[in-house]
Amino acid sequence: MKKLIVFIVTILLVVALTSCNNQSSTNNEPKMVNVELTAKPKTGKVNEPITFEAKVTQGNEKVNDADEVVFEIWRSKSDKHEKFEIKHPKNGVYSLKKSFTEEGTYYIVSHVTARNMHNMPKKEFTVGSPSAPEDANSNSSMDGMNVDK
Repeated sequence: MKKLIVFIVTILLVVALTSCNNQSSTNNEPKMVNVELTAKPKTGKVNEPITFEAKVTQGNEKVNDADEVVFEIWRSKSDKHEKFEIKHPKNGVYSLKKSFTEEGTYYIVSHVTARNMHNMPKKEFTVGSPSAPEDANSNSSMDGMNVDK
């Protein structure tokens, strides 16, 4: 009888601990930080501003408290990369307006660090006539990287 009671108590403890563990892991798992990067217009004109926006969300929540948002912009096949730190979001949208003096194919990567995660989507855009794009195997190809920190 004693062995039966010990066995039943053991089973109940295992069931209780397992259900508590499952609840806490599913309820407390953080959702990924998502970054939707846009360039408007996708094809701009020389000396006219293009608006870049990084809409940062986590689940259904707009993220206005990112630790860091940096836009990195460069012309295709160029070693010169410009970086712009973006502050003061509006409704989870971090934005930059920038004009370009040279036609060609350009790239932008938004480096977003928020809530112990890092996400860096990349977009291609054009100013005037396109130039030769970068190679697909280029070091600056970081399409949609998402890293837990």
